[in-house]
Amino acid sequence: QVQLVESGGGLVQAGGSLRLSCAASGRAFSSYTMGWFRQAPGKEREFVAAIRWSGGSTYYADSVKGRFTISRDNAKNTVYLQMNSLKPEDTAVYYCAADEFLGFLGTTPRNYDYWGQGNQVTVSS
Repeated sequence: QVQLVESGGGLVQAGGSLRLSCAASGRAFSSYTMGWFRQAPGKEREFVAAIRWSGGSTYYADSVKGRFTISRDNAKNTVYLQMNSLKPEDTAVYYCAADEFLGFLGTTPRNYDYWGQGNQVTVSS
């Protein structure tokens, strides 16, 4: 069983930065594709970014491309989401997720097997 614990969220002004971390426990983290999703009130969970096991391949939603960076440290079993130039529309609960089986850069929640508890990010205007 894989457990994911996010940290690093909070309140920031528009234009500011935050870094989210997601620490994984369990087996074989280094073989998983990892993703970040977010969900705003009244909206469906949406894809933000994904990274393959080696860290060599990444993919971003158009809405965050050029502002957010996903990375991972397999030695620390941790994936990060660096968020710069934050906008009020980035306000949401952010979730990290792990794909154990598919191995590609999935962009829908059903592509992922394990989920963190969620971490609130609020961007004020």
